[in-house]
Parts: sequence; structure tokens; C-alpha cells
Amino acid sequence: MTKATTHGGTGTNGGTGTTVLSVEHVAKRFGAVTALRDVNLRLRRGEVLGLIGDNGAGKSTLLKILCGFHRPDSGRIVLNGDEVTLKSVEHARSLGIDAVYQDLALVNELTVYHNMFLGREKVRPTRLLNNRAMRRVAAEHLRDMGVNIPSVDVEVAKLSGGQRQAIAVARSVYSDARILLLDEPLAAMGAKEGALILDLVRDLKRRGEVSIIIIAHNYAQVLEVCDRVNLLQHGEITFDKATSDTSLQELTDLVVAEYRAARGG
Repeated sequence: MTKATTHGGTGTNGGTGTTVLSVEHVAKRFGAVTALRDVNLRLRRGEVLGLIGDNGAGKSTLLKILCGFHRPDSGRIVLNGDEVTLKSVEHARSLGIDAVYQDLALVNELTVYHNMFLGREKVRPTRLLNNRAMRRVAAEHLRDMGVNIPSVDVEVAKLSGGQRQAIAVARSVYSDARILLLDEPLAAMGAKEGALILDLVRDLKRRGEVSIIIIAHNYAQVLEVCDRVNLLQHGEITFDKATSDTSLQELTDLVVAEYRAARGG
């Protein structure tokens, strides 16, 4: 097994390097299957961390632990210097950690602005929905984040995949997420749709208010948008390096070597 390669520095975002999230010796089993063996990971303020690895390596399991969906069997999670036990997805969100998955948790039949406030609707003193306020705030927030859509009044089912993904990300940021977990946001997207999401991630990195962990299989995109990359293998982080100090060939060689080793080649 390859030992993790680590490099110092603060990444390309020019941040302070303050660690906002640490995962220490986290393990998780599902029956006889060991999903995570001994994961150690850190995330700095304003950083975009790329998480790569083969299918079944445990990447999504790790994100589900960080967003409160799963409990680790052992190890600890440290958030802004304090050890935390994430009791549920809602609890993690209350602490500023939110995840966006491929299914997006959007309601196709509802408008963009209703989806932006799903579960957090603004209401009038009469307890009726304050649609005017939600429409106005949603439009302002999406415009501020550079998310271009025809109208906040359109049903999300009528939008493109990239636009839908951007709305899900914007909703998390609007809800005060300070650590954003993105599970393969670029999967099954064409170049134009993928560029929309990459631009959104770049904008969030430029602002420096949100720290991001992004799972991706396109290593060129990881090198393009991330400050640092971690490789998850055998339930552990075996590679940790600034993207400015690595290359597409190095990442590809690592994964190919692991593929061959697993098959006795």
C-alpha cells in the first residue's frame, strides 16, 4: 500500500491555511464489508479539495459520514477545532456542513424559487407562503452567484442538468453552508454543462467563504479547479498533494498501478 504523500502550503486560493475540518482515523463497516479502514483528511478554510479513487473505494461513504447520514464506527471528526458527533443530516447542516448529491433533492414540479426555499419557506404573519419575498431573494442570490437561468418562476424539470446542479449548490450556500460536499457534480454532463459547475466552484473559491470537498473522476477537472487532491484506496487516504505540484500523468499512473495490483498484474 502506498503511504500518503503530503505537501504543505495553503493551496492556490491564497487562504490562511486554517483547518476547518479534520477527519482522524475514521473507520466504517457494513456487515462484512469494510468501507473505510483508517481515513485521515483535512480541509482548510476556502479550499477546494478533490477526492478521487476507484468505484467502491468509499468516497461517497466518507461524504455521508461528514454530512451526518452515517455514523463512523471509530475515529473522530473535528470541526473548527472542536470534536463533534454528527447525529443527523439536519444536525450537520446546523453546524454548516451540507452535501449535494447526484439526485440533487430537487422537486421537479416546483419552481426554482420554491426549490431554493424547500423546507425553509418564508411565510407571512397569516402563515401563507410569502412567494413574492422568496422569488425576489432567490433571484438576487442566484444572480449574485452568477447562476444564469431563464427565470426563477420556471419549474426545475425544464432546466438543464448543469442549471439544476447549480441551483442545488446555490441553495446550500444560501442556507449558510460553510463546508460543501459535492458528490460527482460533473457526472454525465457535457462540456458546456460541466463548465457551468466548474465556474460556480471557482467563484466560491474566489470568495473564500466556503470550503469544498468534491468527488470527481475526471482528473483534468480536478487539477483545473481544486487546490489539493486526495486519493482514497483500501479505505485510507494514500495520496495528499497540492494540485500545483502534481500532474494528470501522476494521478493516472497512481490509479492504473492500483488497478493492476488489485488484479495481480
